[in-house]
Amino acid sequence: MELQTKRLILRAWKESDAEALYKYARNPNVGPIAGWTPHTSVENSREIIKAVLSAPETYAVVLKETGEAVGSIGIMTVRSEIHSAKIANNECEIGYWIGEPYWGQGLIPEAIREILRHAFEDLHLSSVWCGYYDGNEKSRRAQEKCGFIYHHTEHNKPVTLA
Repeated sequence: MELQTKRLILRAWKESDAEALYKYARNPNVGPIAGWTPHTSVENSREIIKAVLSAPETYAVVLKETGEAVGSIGIMTVRSEIHSAKIANNECEIGYWIGEPYWGQGLIPEAIREILRHAFEDLHLSSVWCGYYDGNEKSRRAQEKCGFIYHHTEHNKPVTLA
């Protein structure tokens, strides 16, 4: 499935995106504030595409203008120790990140709005959760711009490798 906004295409990750993924995901300013470690090589990024980013409802955030994958957004419907502990069957959590050169351009709020539309209209979910790690003010602001309201704080959340 492919989703589109004015400036973005949200589509499945491809192994051919590994170089673009590495270009942005190796930056230590990106991964740790989103809960994952920076990528170490193009091959590492390719493995993460195969093992993590190939999950259902996980999308590359692609600039229409260039065709380059510059971030990721996805819908998670399965409970895990990393995601919301009280997620129900008709709910989901969204997660996202974007490469540092694209911060502050409103691209992630644009992607979030489309993912919200998709979650409610196409997938018929009743609630959508979204979280951010302490200190990630850009993520908090993106959520506020999209209408999310603070609900609770969870402590001692693990960090993933992807």
